[in-house]
Amino acid sequence: MTNNLEQSAEQFLNLMDRLRRVGTQTAPPREANVSPSQLAFLKFLTLNPGCGIQVMASGLKLSKPTVSIGVSQLEEAGFLTRQSDPQDGRAVQLFLTPKGQKLHQRTLEFRCKKFERLLTELIPQERTTLINLLEKAIQTVENKTIGETK
Repeated sequence: MTNNLEQSAEQFLNLMDRLRRVGTQTAPPREANVSPSQLAFLKFLTLNPGCGIQVMASGLKLSKPTVSIGVSQLEEAGFLTRQSDPQDGRAVQLFLTPKGQKLHQRTLEFRCKKFERLLTELIPQERTTLINLLEKAIQTVENKTIGETK
């Protein structure tokens, strides 16, 4: 049983490496000069406009200093802005600028096209099965991770 599990794990890792090589990962437009980590910040802000650095750090499971540095870089590049929290003048809220929204949208479109290309030869039932199995596997690991941190 363990041998079969080890073989499956190795096969899965090889598939993930091949998946990265076919270019389905996030590829920001070259002129943007942002890292995949910074794109994750933009995505987080798209889903959580007005959040603070602490909320972003917690949500992305990163340290507050790491997020703070990334936020400063994105702010300097014009992709996000900080605004005072109207409820607490000491706190800062983060928002995407129109330039940041455009970059996030372009990146999302790029990623969707890449995955559409990857899934195009699968029939709808195969796509659903693939997505459901990946969801189940990821959710299992996430639930175990959450249980370990309690």
